[in-house]
Amino acid sequence: MNRIVCLLILLFATSCNYFEKKKVYPEDLLEEELQTFNWNEVDTYPMFSNCDSLTEKEDRKVCFQNTLISSVNEFLKAQNLVVSNDVNDTITLKIKIDKTGFLEVESIKIHPETIQEIPEIDSLLRRSLKGVPKIYPAIKRNQQVTTAFELPVIVRIN
Repeated sequence: MNRIVCLLILLFATSCNYFEKKKVYPEDLLEEELQTFNWNEVDTYPMFSNCDSLTEKEDRKVCFQNTLISSVNEFLKAQNLVVSNDVNDTITLKIKIDKTGFLEVESIKIHPETIQEIPEIDSLLRRSLKGVPKIYPAIKRNQQVTTAFELPVIVRIN
């Protein structure tokens, strides 16, 4: 009996840490949660209303890109550009879509030969993006977020 009492006393003396409460700071919880995010991925890509019926994330992304490229291509075709030499270039547009759905061109990468043949190509590309349909922003953890894209635009004029 004496052994059992000694064992219980020993058990209670060494197990006091189990009853001790540790203080958890909200900043620590937030920092830990932020470390688990993959900031390079969104839950839902930006989209146009014509892509809304698609259910797969990748299908919506492709629909968004195709709609954007189609809008730019239609605008450029309507300009009836005339060149003295053939133009075959892939222009890279860096665009940003903010959390309200506003599209902004951050930069345009164009080969010098294309600029020589079509000096107004920069302004034409910027104007072509002003006519795109309403964009619904990307979503990350049920919050609308800003996203950035590189959009290749192939220009072929013979």
